[in-house]
Amino acid sequence: MNIPQNITKIVALARKESRDILQNKIYLLVVFVQIFIILGAVGLVVVAAVASDPALMDQSGITSALTIGLPTDLKESSLAKYLEEEKIALKYYKTTEDAKPFLGDELVAIIDLSDSGSVVVQIDNSNVFYPVTSSKINNAVNNYNTETALKKAGLNENQVKIIQNPVNFRIIKINQDKEVPLILDNAYFVELIYGFIMPFILLLPFFLASNIVTDSVVGEKERKTFEVLLMTPLSSYMVIIGKTFPILLFSLIQSLTWMGFLNLLKVPIYNPVLLALVLFFMGLGFIGIGILISMLVDSTKEANSAITLVLVFATFILFVPLFVKSGVFQGIFNFIPTVLMVKLASTPTIKPEIMLYILPTLIISFLIFLGTVRSFKHERAIRL
Repeated sequence: MNIPQNITKIVALARKESRDILQNKIYLLVVFVQIFIILGAVGLVVVAAVASDPALMDQSGITSALTIGLPTDLKESSLAKYLEEEKIALKYYKTTEDAKPFLGDELVAIIDLSDSGSVVVQIDNSNVFYPVTSSKINNAVNNYNTETALKKAGLNENQVKIIQNPVNFRIIKINQDKEVPLILDNAYFVELIYGFIMPFILLLPFFLASNIVTDSVVGEKERKTFEVLLMTPLSSYMVIIGKTFPILLFSLIQSLTWMGFLNLLKVPIYNPVLLALVLFFMGLGFIGIGILISMLVDSTKEANSAITLVLVFATFILFVPLFVKSGVFQGIFNFIPTVLMVKLASTPTIKPEIMLYILPTLIISFLIFLGTVRSFKHERAIRL
């Protein structure tokens, strides 16, 4: 068996496939669009995290644009003082009736005191910053009610302040040289960016790859060149490798590039080597499924419909476990590739059992590849 000659033939087939891929303008456009998908996804998570976190909104200065209406007789009151401490802008009107026309436009809320002395709040719950505004108003009202109750009990202002602020503490950070430069120090941001956005972004190229390889094989059938491919002096393994290696390599390069891009966006990705290994085998599985589908259909329309259904099912299997918290199924979820990706990407420390969790992904993907070769051999035998 002339191994160098066979390698030369595989390389020639791989080059031909590479040219086809690089000449596919739709594919190149989708690769370019992925950059905007990444920026948009990270941007949306940042906005969502800021909108749900009063501290982040204060840092960004957004809360200063939130305006609450109060009657003029509450000016200089302790309630107004507590609202100002929450960094909310106040606007005074002669009465709350005068302020109502502006609620939902200039004002996010209107606050007044009832005849009994209780705080009455009218708030625009359609406002995107309603959760934060509600939280800030609630803090201010609680402080006001506490102060009112304590003063009614006969305590003076100094005693009230001591009770309302019982502990003064200062946070001293240690190991700041090891601190991760994350774009946002926010639990919601970290959970969403690593728990969904990161695996979604890194798997995008392989979802696309399964579609491209399916079109490639079915395209050979439609152009009546598939029989010519089957008659080449190459084994089925060699033909499959020549067909799949270019798109698998391009997809892996894209995912590694997106890892670097996320790092530039201050979303650090740990354990890139192990992540690349998982992605490589997952890509092998996705591309293998694409070729298996290609063996069963003879038109691009059928192939696209079939691969779409498979990808929808795969998306359900891969991403639903990221949002489900279940002690019963957690042992099974640990073997899901996306769960592995989250664990690998989000922490620099690798637990020994992670290697055990990776094995099923590697084995199943390799078995899919073997199934692809078997299917290809069967198709070859029928057509020749």
